[in-house]
Amino acid sequence: MEKPIRVLHVLGRLDRGGAETMVMNLYRKIDRSKIQFDFIIHTEETCDYSDEVKKLGGVIYSVPRYIGRNHFLYRREWENFFSKHPEYKIIHGHIRSTASIYLKIAKMFGLFTIAHSHSTGSRGNRIEQMVKNTLQIPIRYCSDFYFACSEEAGKWLFGKNVVNKENYRLIKNAIDINKYLPNATVRDNFRNKYKIEDRFVIGHVGSFTAPKNHSFLIEVFNEIYKMNNSALLLLVGDGELRPLIEEKISNYNLENNVIIIGSVPNVHDYLQMMDIFIFPSIFEGLGIALIEAQAAGLQSLVTDTLPGEVVVTDYVNKYSLSNNPKLWASKALEIGSSKNVNPNYIIEKLKSSGYDIQYQSSDIQNIYKGILSNFTSKEYLRKNE
Repeated sequence: MEKPIRVLHVLGRLDRGGAETMVMNLYRKIDRSKIQFDFIIHTEETCDYSDEVKKLGGVIYSVPRYIGRNHFLYRREWENFFSKHPEYKIIHGHIRSTASIYLKIAKMFGLFTIAHSHSTGSRGNRIEQMVKNTLQIPIRYCSDFYFACSEEAGKWLFGKNVVNKENYRLIKNAIDINKYLPNATVRDNFRNKYKIEDRFVIGHVGSFTAPKNHSFLIEVFNEIYKMNNSALLLLVGDGELRPLIEEKISNYNLENNVIIIGSVPNVHDYLQMMDIFIFPSIFEGLGIALIEAQAAGLQSLVTDTLPGEVVVTDYVNKYSLSNNPKLWASKALEIGSSKNVNPNYIIEKLKSSGYDIQYQSSDIQNIYKGILSNFTSKEYLRKNE
């Protein structure tokens, strides 16, 4: 029996973030007798998806987190890894900050290299951003293929002309649509569980990191609560800034009106509890949480800087962060009253826009197989347009 192609994915961790969730959605649906995912992550800790990866047949390796002063150690770890693991022919990099290091080394060992852009901005302080932005420039020259979750994410990382290259591919952050469709039974059960049957629930899904802009969201919710004291804020996610956000919630005396769920595997169930979805991100490569919210039929109030590809239904309302929290609150209450949801419309829109996981998993599988079938990037990508 022919062994599956083993593709090596590079991530920071295997927690429930945007890139990680996208990879896991694909991993669950690909034909694992033909394609198998393995992972190198920058931690030795057990992560949210670690056990599931192992159950699906994947192997998890680790390298030290890059901190600048360990530059030569970091290079040596990668060189040692490829020396010991000649079975890998494709490396798919989702960590851009050091991709110019590990992809270049991978090429030296004869691997096909894929750089995947998931963002349109850098996290961290000014110095950290400068270092990351400097490191990412060579990625354009050490990658065989350029993948992006949106055209804006592709242009930001690879340059504005990347979308015209034949080795560029837009990979949609697809989901299992049916799992997210409106479900009255789930809604009632979960709202009963949290004893919020009669509350107006504002929801958000995202890691507690600076780009997600939770601080602004709390200010918006504070204004909403002044206008409607039946309002409740439901936050799904976790992260480094959670203690600061909890402190801000306390400062506004909103502890009894905010529920923080944390990181959970069943985000689709919590979306059913919501009446409106607010997504005030400072920047996003795409914003897979907004795709999920649209699949759940939620009216959504989002920043106007999000990539155009993320808006696939008429449930999305873009709004500028230059508007103050009170204006956001008024807008949220205005659109939150709309309940016109059509599951057939949702399915048609998401499928026609490429967000069906069945399609995307088949597509990525064919891409990997095509790479190892000795197609040139030009021949392969033209064949699969």
